[in-house]
Amino acid sequence: MRPVVTVRPARPDDADAMASVHVESWQQTYRGLMRDEVLDDPDLLPARRRFWRAVLTEERYGSFRAAVAVDDDTVVGIALAGPATDPDVTWDAQLYVLYLLEAFHGSGAGHGLMNAVLPGGDSAALWVADPNPRAQAFYAKQGFEPDGVVKVEDGVSEVRLVRTEARVDPGN
Repeated sequence: MRPVVTVRPARPDDADAMASVHVESWQQTYRGLMRDEVLDDPDLLPARRRFWRAVLTEERYGSFRAAVAVDDDTVVGIALAGPATDPDVTWDAQLYVLYLLEAFHGSGAGHGLMNAVLPGGDSAALWVADPNPRAQAFYAKQGFEPDGVVKVEDGVSEVRLVRTEARVDPGN
């Protein structure tokens, strides 16, 4: 049986739990793509805590939208979208974060998180690790397509995906 989760806007008191999900999902998803010393760095969790506290409390992130997926009062997924920063922007927003603990893949929480931070199917872009077939398939269902732009950041190859129309799959 699939877990049942709810999605809601993130609150400042979610920051530490969001950091934990961020780090754990990276470790689950990127092992073999990202260097182990990055994933196992003891400073990774404190750095993610500082990041999420800033996102949820500082005015400079006021135009960003953050959401959490919660299962029985436990944060199991996170998402963050905001203004696009790529120099060739032609879309409304950028999805910066969408991570879900592995046990909740296929639960519908990813779709809920995306809708919470990109309401109404805004045109948007995101960067996704390559290869990452599960995430790439999920984003394709949400109307995202590669636009041909790639980059390598911290040794990880990434592909930019863009959604130009409000086409969204109602499921996961």
